[in-house]
Amino acid sequence: MKILLIDNEPEIRAVLKEMVEAWSKGMHSIEEATGVATGIEKINSFNPDVVFLDVEMNDGTGFDLLSKLSKPSFQLIFTTAHNQYAIQAFKFSAIDYLLKPVDPVDLNTALQKALENISSNTLQHQLAVLMQQVGNKTETDKQIVLKDIDKTYFIKMNDILYCEAEGSYTKFYIVNAEPIFVSRNLRSYEELLAPAGFIRTHHSCLVNPAKIKVYDRKTDSGTLILEGGHTIPVSQRKKDFVIQFLENR
Repeated sequence: MKILLIDNEPEIRAVLKEMVEAWSKGMHSIEEATGVATGIEKINSFNPDVVFLDVEMNDGTGFDLLSKLSKPSFQLIFTTAHNQYAIQAFKFSAIDYLLKPVDPVDLNTALQKALENISSNTLQHQLAVLMQQVGNKTETDKQIVLKDIDKTYFIKMNDILYCEAEGSYTKFYIVNAEPIFVSRNLRSYEELLAPAGFIRTHHSCLVNPAKIKVYDRKTDSGTLILEGGHTIPVSQRKKDFVIQFLENR
């Protein structure tokens, strides 16, 4: 396996290289680049299987580099120093990332995952979702990448009806599609989807308000009826918030 490290800071490249060499036990080739321009040159000449890519470099960003590639086929692992905006984009696109200073255990996990997915051909689609997040598209035009045990799904956010907590899993209900189970909890998706307007109506439900058709007051705290006839509970604690939200939207 060929591994490329792209970072403008020599010290960080040196530490990454040491950790990657420890993981690879001399069985894999490792090369380095210092920024966007040298990174593109090295990708074209080295044809890496895995790329560690810094978000912010002297001659541009990792996103700038990716925008200049026509059909990237490598496994991608971003490295970033707590750039929260970038991290949100990575989560939407399900692209792996490591926080600086990089933890050796996290790096080993990321490399093992990359090795297991080396034949995957989803990166180009995931990058499209990533670029939507860092670009100027409206929230409802953007997509989110969801993965279950067998498949990777590219879902328009506006096609999500609601999300339901299933223990440590989240069940996504999608317009004209079967539900998708994802092994992340509802709280993590609330953090991602709340900026797009999704609202928590109950401890177990996160709802796309664009899909709400009726607020039924027959019960004490009320029930929401969505497109397709889905009924969503409103908790007593969330009742006033939901009513105010619906009246002001």
